[in-house]
Amino acid sequence: MEIIEIFKILSDETRFKIIELLLQNDYCVGALASKLNISSAAVSQHLQILRKAGIVKGEKRGYWTHYIVERNVIRKMAETLSKFADLPKNNKNFCSRESLDEKTPCKCDFKFSERKKQFKK
Repeated sequence: MEIIEIFKILSDETRFKIIELLLQNDYCVGALASKLNISSAAVSQHLQILRKAGIVKGEKRGYWTHYIVERNVIRKMAETLSKFADLPKNNKNFCSRESLDEKTPCKCDFKFSERKKQFKK
């Protein structure tokens, strides 16, 4: 599954909380429902989405299935965010007052000199 899809799936607050809990301990549906104060059916639906995405897996323990986070998926997400944080910033400010009256890669049509005229009115 694409990393962007995993971010979308985890943007749901309940699924995020489920992952947060599962990173600390393995839980069955009933325990998660109790901790989150929601129905077991709701937890099951969220776990199904998380399972299909490969974020969690179920492990049968007797009658119950306990859920475990696939930590490699979380590591991949962290790595992706880390790459964003490490992207170098171009120090050239294309939308600065000095550059807006020149030809720049900026797509702003509203140049500084035009703004200045408008605010004087």
